[in-house]
Amino acid sequence: MAYAEQFSFSESISHAVAGFEQSFSTLLANVSSVVVAPEHTVRMALLGLFAQGHVLVEDRPGVGKTLLAKTIAESIEGEFTRVQFTPDLLPSDITGASIYNSTDHSFEFVPGPVFTNVLLADELNRTNPRTQAALLEAMAEGQVTADGVTHRLPEPFMVIATQNTLDSSGTFPLPDTELDRFLVRISIGLPSEEAEMEIILRSEHGNPEVRPVLHVDEVVAMQQVVRAVAVAQPVREYIVKLASSLRSHPSVRGGMSPRGTVQLLRAAQTWAATEGRDFATPGDVQTVVAAVLAHRIHVDDREAGAAEAIVLETVRRVAVPV
Repeated sequence: MAYAEQFSFSESISHAVAGFEQSFSTLLANVSSVVVAPEHTVRMALLGLFAQGHVLVEDRPGVGKTLLAKTIAESIEGEFTRVQFTPDLLPSDITGASIYNSTDHSFEFVPGPVFTNVLLADELNRTNPRTQAALLEAMAEGQVTADGVTHRLPEPFMVIATQNTLDSSGTFPLPDTELDRFLVRISIGLPSEEAEMEIILRSEHGNPEVRPVLHVDEVVAMQQVVRAVAVAQPVREYIVKLASSLRSHPSVRGGMSPRGTVQLLRAAQTWAATEGRDFATPGDVQTVVAAVLAHRIHVDDREAGAAEAIVLETVRRVAVPV
């Protein structure tokens, strides 16, 4: 409780966080009733939603990536859009374009599929860098600029992008600027025998129906609750020391940007709220750090999981504030 004692919380904030925890638990249970995946993975995906971030899912085909994204959208009564990224996809196919209206001889902007609540960018790395870049403004600022006019995206807005880890032929590696826009990187993995039996049972008579348990307006309100979660100075210093130590690691060739540090703080705030606390602790930081930072660094070892291992090694080396 040392981190809580450094702040004087109002009763309203404590009450709001308690409501956040209850709503989050309801949403988590609803998504998990349809998607058979490790609970931690589902929690991390939902973390992106409430931290106003985006989620990168790296995994093999057929493990439930699309189902996860669609179930999240339907659970919050949100609009869901899926875009299959291919080499011939154009930026305007995502953001929209100005179409000439012959009736009044003017151009009218027709929004693209990015104008949604949950956008599934399926196999994002199969499209060219120019088209990949069409998502940058949307992911960073929640808007699209076309012909000098800025158009706001709906709230909430989250991109869940996928990459196939088994087939790299014909792909365009995501640049650092794109990777840096994702709050977390997760994988679902192959199920255990018990989990696979559950998948078969749930899909035996068709895909399970998803019932909404939240509304998009409630999600926006919950996002604001996250920003009210307090972070004590020792926790802030701990986050900065982790970032600095990771950048200076001998096996790291490219360190993360300050955006990664900020997103680590936001992820820790969100995790604290899911636990019903209105203050973040070093434990919250440690829980989310690998998912938030591993995809932001370049390491000498190209083996799968090498970046995560270095992040966790750094966590063990950096002293935890008391």
